[in-house]
Amino acid sequence: MRNGSPNFGGLFDIDRKREDIQELESRIAGPGFWDDQETAQRVLKERTVMEKAVSTWDRLNRLQEDIQVLIELGSEAEDEATLAEVRKLNVELEEGVGQAEFQRMLSGPHDASSCFVSINAGAGGTESQDWAEMLLRMYLRYCERKGWRTEITDYQAGEEAGVKGVTFSVTGEYAYGYLKAEAGIHRLVRISPFDANARRHTSFAAVFVFPEIEDDIEVKIAESDLRVDTYRSSGAGGQHVNTTDSAIRITHLPTDIVVACQTERSQHLNRATAMRVLRAKLYERELQEREAKAAEIGGEKKDIGWGSQIRSYVLHPYKMVKDLRTGVETGNPDAVLDGDLEEFIIAFLMGVRRNVTDE
Repeated sequence: MRNGSPNFGGLFDIDRKREDIQELESRIAGPGFWDDQETAQRVLKERTVMEKAVSTWDRLNRLQEDIQVLIELGSEAEDEATLAEVRKLNVELEEGVGQAEFQRMLSGPHDASSCFVSINAGAGGTESQDWAEMLLRMYLRYCERKGWRTEITDYQAGEEAGVKGVTFSVTGEYAYGYLKAEAGIHRLVRISPFDANARRHTSFAAVFVFPEIEDDIEVKIAESDLRVDTYRSSGAGGQHVNTTDSAIRITHLPTDIVVACQTERSQHLNRATAMRVLRAKLYERELQEREAKAAEIGGEKKDIGWGSQIRSYVLHPYKMVKDLRTGVETGNPDAVLDGDLEEFIIAFLMGVRRNVTDE
């Protein structure tokens, strides 16, 4: 930047991204690039993400230069209108830098990927199963707001209401990067609609988030390690499930991980989707084991997953949603349960940490 002002592009390694874009352009223009359609699409997606980052910082740099010029002009002419414009542009610049900084936080190896989300009801029968279905609706509404496409792949209905467990895929840019912030135990406190005595109940449900793994990442799965069962979809899944005998349940025997898919009318398609979920879960498990080992070697005691409560949703005797990791809270749980999650997710991804107590 001129006049010694900061260079945002340098700060966020934009020069490196420009070089990477040139390398990708060379690959795209090379012979045989389109022979492998899956690889070609992955490269094009990677280029688009980098171009968006470079474009953002070019725009911010131009805005910063415009502000610098206006400051000089306004100061010389003592022009209050020009200085007012400077203040307005400064707000725009700060917001733009904040948004770009947030995007930089989504720089993990799979943050730009699509993902799978699983919700499992905790102990408590119908109460927790109803809570799990409320969470399902919340996340589907959030994904709708983000413009992501969702598809329920497995739906295990509760006996009276709600769901025992549900898995759905989320297809969209940075779906995993955002939704990984939601992995953990979610607690609901309310007057039970299922209790004739109108007593207050506490329910729990666990949310798991797994990135969809690209085909170029090797996850070894031996056929001998799998038990594959077929069954007929049943229960109150409604449009979520079909009613043929094509549902597939796969158990990975060495780890006891169980995945299922029942949304397609073909066993072949259901098996393919179930294997995608299994690959994602096994990959995530491997990453967690590596993190646990590194923490042990480094002498750290670190929670590496979804094994602890992360958020409380209180509907009685008062209304509040509080994130126990960041301290972010709101007195409007209805909006949160309708998919208004951005504030909670951004605070967690930006590394906000406060000393909070559960209420």
